[in-house]
Amino acid sequence: MSGSERRVPCVGGLVFDARGRLLLIRRGHDPGRGLWSLPGGRVEPGEDDAAALVREMAEETGLVVVPGRLVGTVVRGGYVIADYLCDAVGGELTAGDDADEARFVDAAEFAALEKVDLLAETLAEWAVLPRAFP
Repeated sequence: MSGSERRVPCVGGLVFDARGRLLLIRRGHDPGRGLWSLPGGRVEPGEDDAAALVREMAEETGLVVVPGRLVGTVVRGGYVIADYLCDAVGGELTAGDDADEARFVDAAEFAALEKVDLLAETLAEWAVLPRAFP
């Protein structure tokens, strides 16, 4: 792969609350400015995926997380994103870094949001959509 074709390694975190709602952020910068997405970002030089997840989740959501299993990997443009289940173990939910907003959403809220391309389809394929409530 040439330098111009090199993909940037990134991570994303799937955090569910006790009610089965999924944590999303509204992106404050491109790519995807104004759209809802999983929190995450680039893996910095010298970091492994777990360290990048802990850092990115704290920066974007204010939450302290423990990374779990790899759910799946996607390629979006010049980025290759490894998405992991995470448990929130501390912190206070607040939007930060490049997130304009951060919140937990149920299935109905998720369906109504303007999301980054292929988020809903990918999460459905991986069977990790937020739960619905009566």
